[in-house]
Amino acid sequence: MTDIEKQAVSESWEPRIVAFLCRWCSYAGADLAGVSRLSYPPTTRVILVPCSSRISSYHIIKALMEGADGVLVSGCHPGDCHYLTGNLLARRKFIVLKRLLNYLGVEDARVQFSWISASEGEEFATLIREITEKVRNVGPFRGFLSGDEENK
Repeated sequence: MTDIEKQAVSESWEPRIVAFLCRWCSYAGADLAGVSRLSYPPTTRVILVPCSSRISSYHIIKALMEGADGVLVSGCHPGDCHYLTGNLLARRKFIVLKRLLNYLGVEDARVQFSWISASEGEEFATLIREITEKVRNVGPFRGFLSGDEENK
């Protein structure tokens, strides 16, 4: 996408972000952001999950296929997981998924993984704003392998 096309898209388009948040830390951090009246883009849809390790590659790919422009998976900080090592398992799965998504032509900015604790409401709001801006810069998600199809 050219710079002119990106500018035209960014003026009228708001990225849709799906955020899978663990119940114990990240969701509580998002709740704190809301209670503290911290602003972040309203086009983010939060999905509460028991643990970040419960998110499979299927959930992330399905979110993109169903119209999300970006996906965030967020869990407890390492060492603070309520299920001991769930967040470490999630991180391993995420690394493998990122390689697959890169192979399929999905830009790195579209799918993010982070650690947010229950006391980090400001960090959550900042993270959502940053992810939204990164996704806005790469434009709407046009599907898998869309970059390769343009070059053929």
